[in-house]
Amino acid sequence: MRIYLETERLVLRYFTDEDIDLIVELDSDPEVTRYITGGRPTPPEQVRDEVLPRWKSFYERNDGSGYFAAIEKSTGEFLGWFILRPNGKPTRADGSARVGVELGYRLRRSAWGKGYATEGSKALIRKGFTELGVERIYAEAMAVHGASQRVMEKAGLRYVGTCRDDWPDQVPGDEHGDVEYALTKDEWMAALPG
Repeated sequence: MRIYLETERLVLRYFTDEDIDLIVELDSDPEVTRYITGGRPTPPEQVRDEVLPRWKSFYERNDGSGYFAAIEKSTGEFLGWFILRPNGKPTRADGSARVGVELGYRLRRSAWGKGYATEGSKALIRKGFTELGVERIYAEAMAVHGASQRVMEKAGLRYVGTCRDDWPDQVPGDEHGDVEYALTKDEWMAALPG
């Protein structure tokens, strides 16, 4: 197991081909994918042939970015994943720019409300600013996805604004757009205790 990062309760590790079933299971829960695909599951062959190879391609860059499996330390249970990656789409459909490195997460329902998303996000923010030379980290969520916005706030990101993008799936609530939260290295450093 190739470990990327550890926190008090989590191990974030690199994905392997053996993780296909875990990803398929995660993306088969309609509540987990509610704000992404409207609850439609990701087909196993798409995970095998497209999703996992794309995720693993980040590791070849050797720049510290990528998708990382979140494992609960005490049980070894797969909880979901986190991302820290350069944005692949710098401009949204509404013309607004994405600036910086994207932070994201997707966790099993059994992991919701336990602080894992905040814990993993804070650790990735710290790593980005202290080890990877990142100057700005941002995250996006549907404007109607309050739980994800609360995680962003608890992780220290600040609301930047509402934006619009074209997504492949029409999801109830997407007419309200997306929100961007962000944090610069200077803002993060200023907020450190001490």
